[in-house]
Amino acid sequence: MKKAIFLTGFLGVMALTSCVSLSEHENLQAKYDQTAKQYRLTLQERDELRENNANLTKTNNALTSDYSELSAAKQKCDETVESLTRRIEQMRHHYDTTMENYTQQVAGKDRDLMRAQNLLSARTKELNDKERELEQKETELRVQQDSFFLQRSELIAKQQELEQQQAATRAELEALRNSVTQALLGFADKGLKVETKDGKVYVSMENKLMFPSASWTVSKEGANAIKELAKVLESDTSLNIMVEGHTDNDAYRGSSSVKDNWDLSVMRATSIVKLLLQYGPDINPARIEACGHGEYAPKVSNSTPEGKATNRRTEIILTPNLNKLLHDMNR
Repeated sequence: MKKAIFLTGFLGVMALTSCVSLSEHENLQAKYDQTAKQYRLTLQERDELRENNANLTKTNNALTSDYSELSAAKQKCDETVESLTRRIEQMRHHYDTTMENYTQQVAGKDRDLMRAQNLLSARTKELNDKERELEQKETELRVQQDSFFLQRSELIAKQQELEQQQAATRAELEALRNSVTQALLGFADKGLKVETKDGKVYVSMENKLMFPSASWTVSKEGANAIKELAKVLESDTSLNIMVEGHTDNDAYRGSSSVKDNWDLSVMRATSIVKLLLQYGPDINPARIEACGHGEYAPKVSNSTPEGKATNRRTEIILTPNLNKLLHDMNR
């Protein structure tokens, strides 16, 4: 039985050493070696005591047969036996105590081992869960990365396409400006100016070219300029046309049918629209808009006569059809 307990402890300690750190293993090994040594010494002492006990028993039997002659010797032997018995009991008690302590130590180590194994199992499960989570996140990241690179490639392709389209639009706008400038070349020194701004072509005509003072009837020279412009606009069916009338901030003093500068600017814009359609019958009226800003969109200050003359103007704003470009940008 004691050997079984010893072997169980030995196996427990050996199992413990397979799952703990190197320093703990060395400590346990030292304790185990010390306990084993004590155990062997105890067994040796027990065997010796047993042998002594056997010899004493033989002597006691011999002395008993000679009781009458060896009464004094028997008394002495009895005392010796009693002393040895007490020693045996002490040794037995020591042995039992030692085995009990050893058993408790082994049991404690078994509990420590069980706790360590449980902790190791929990940590292993946690690590496995983390690894699975990490693998899932890596998979998701790869999918997102592939999607990102695909979208990036698509965006680069779209950007290149848009840049090409924008370049084509700029070229188209520049060609339009050149065409308009060439068509109106004879009016360049008469208050007519052609410029490109914000992706549009602006044809700005001062009122000295287009209208008599306080009137919305187009002058003969202004009508000639509109006629030349209409030819260009007829040839390009993709243009959107905005005609804007502007005045200075002097109060309008004229016909009662027009009450103020706002009315006058609208009437002048409408007059030019009608001439464009008259000289350009192929221009789609749906492409033309007319509006008046009156005195509320000056180009310069109205504080000087020159500034007032600059602000009294009609602007024809030509915009290429950007529907296709916007459609491509939103694809």
